[in-house]
Amino acid sequence: MQNTKASKSAVKNAKLVSALLTNLGEDPNREGLLKTPERVAKAYEYLTSGYNKNIEEVLNGAIFHEKYNEMVLVRDIDFYSLCEHHMLPFYGKVHVAYIPNGKIVGLSKIPRIVEVFARRLQVQERMTQQIADTIDEYLQPRGVAVVSEAYHMCMMMRGVEKQNSSAVSSAVHGAFEKNEKTRNEFFHLIKVGSIM
Repeated sequence: MQNTKASKSAVKNAKLVSALLTNLGEDPNREGLLKTPERVAKAYEYLTSGYNKNIEEVLNGAIFHEKYNEMVLVRDIDFYSLCEHHMLPFYGKVHVAYIPNGKIVGLSKIPRIVEVFARRLQVQERMTQQIADTIDEYLQPRGVAVVSEAYHMCMMMRGVEKQNSSAVSSAVHGAFEKNEKTRNEFFHLIKVGSIM
């Protein structure tokens, strides 16, 4: 049933892309564009696949009881997302830290959580907050900190056309919010501003 629904959606999306090509003044029957509607439909299904992901399934039981109580940091997690305002890419790195409170998560699950929220139409600020909120909800740690650094094609290819500007957003909970020393340690460890 799921495959039938997906294939109907893919056909519908391909027709929309074909109509868009026509509206742009192109001929979707031109040799170079014959398969473009299907390719674009498949690409967008992949690029927005985060809508179909469930956090419990992503975590897959990889939360473990552990007495460790120092900062856990996974930094330089590459991500690619689409700006919800222009559907153009923005991309960069996410840094995620938490201070356990009796529970840890398998390290590979943190980039997977990032991927869930990056693979949606997004704004960087909301994506950063969603990652932090998810870690907070499932681990109930003593603190969570997330920083994302990104280049936005909607600023580079159009509009102000600023090629070298990047955006940084952060979300902090618990000890990272309340304790300046803890927060400063996190920012020192990730060295914000070095995404490329």
